[in-house]
Amino acid sequence: MTGTLLIRLEAPMQAWGVQSKFSMRDTCREPTKSGVIGLLCCALGRQRSENLEDLVDLRMGVRVDREGMLMKDFQTARNIMNAKGSPDTNVISDRYFLADAVFLVGLEGKNEEQLHTLLHALQHPRWLLYLGRRAFPPSKPVWLPDGLRLGIDLQRALAEYPFLCGEATYQKSEQLRVLLEDPQGGVTQRDIPQPFSSRSFSPRSVLVLSIRKPASVLEEGKDVS
Repeated sequence: MTGTLLIRLEAPMQAWGVQSKFSMRDTCREPTKSGVIGLLCCALGRQRSENLEDLVDLRMGVRVDREGMLMKDFQTARNIMNAKGSPDTNVISDRYFLADAVFLVGLEGKNEEQLHTLLHALQHPRWLLYLGRRAFPPSKPVWLPDGLRLGIDLQRALAEYPFLCGEATYQKSEQLRVLLEDPQGGVTQRDIPQPFSSRSFSPRSVLVLSIRKPASVLEEGKDVS
């Protein structure tokens, strides 16, 4: 039976890079599949060299409840070892991140036991959870009390789950941006990881659409924090 596990990604700062190299650290405007799988691996306690096929097989979607602001942090690291082993190198880097963003991420699969296992792992993580970079922990639990939607497919789960931000938000539009993993999608991202130790990624097709904003959790009288 198809089911969807919904998780909340909310923090003062998040970063979801796909092209980061050396002194330039980028971020997408929404979570990447490699970043979300990395989050799940931390919760499960998986090593970087372990197989990821069961997690890659999950179909992912993202609902952007609050877009956040693209920011840049300029950093200088001093006394970095050079190729000769001498600490005489200074490294300057530009690190982009999203400030004040909120995302609802859905993971669709046919194995009910797997979805239960992932929910339990997010509730009791083996290692520290972070949103793209180790310095960016979530500000609210990533798991949702009613986030396991058995018998509900990915698109429906994202469309029906209450809006996460409430009324006190600058997201005034009645439409929300949604990205669904789809072979017919018009956007390609290279964010399907092989074992993380290999540092190699495969392409993934994504369909971008808009949905009507559902009622917020505050309006429904619920608290998902």
